[in-house]
Amino acid sequence: MGNISKEGVLRIAAVSDDGATISQHFGRARFYIVVTVKDGKIVGREKREKIGHADFLGEPHDDAGLRGHGFGPAAQSRHARMISKIADCQALLARGMGAGAYQAIKEAGIRPIVTDIADIEEAVRAYVEGRLIDHYERLH
Repeated sequence: MGNISKEGVLRIAAVSDDGATISQHFGRARFYIVVTVKDGKIVGREKREKIGHADFLGEPHDDAGLRGHGFGPAAQSRHARMISKIADCQALLARGMGAGAYQAIKEAGIRPIVTDIADIEEAVRAYVEGRLIDHYERLH
């Protein structure tokens, strides 16, 4: 199980478009579902707003050269703004994301996990039980 907060709870965010399943893409997802776990049990669930690619249409798009897509200063700024809504979470679940977003989430102190489990509660249970696999090979 991941790091537990100072309140003795674990908060796990999942990107979602429907509130029940984990979105296939971190940047395009409409919102976060934040699941609160205490003593290994789900004790709370909340929907939080999330900004995404559509919110950045007028902003410059940069390329970080050898590091690849999502690592330039403008991309990192966008990632930080997306992550700010889940700063109190210990993990973030998505079914896909770019390598730059994955790194930005890690640098924010949140464990990013690219999962193949679609159902939010099933993925949270797998995380709590220590059996959720991070498919980082699916980063783009």
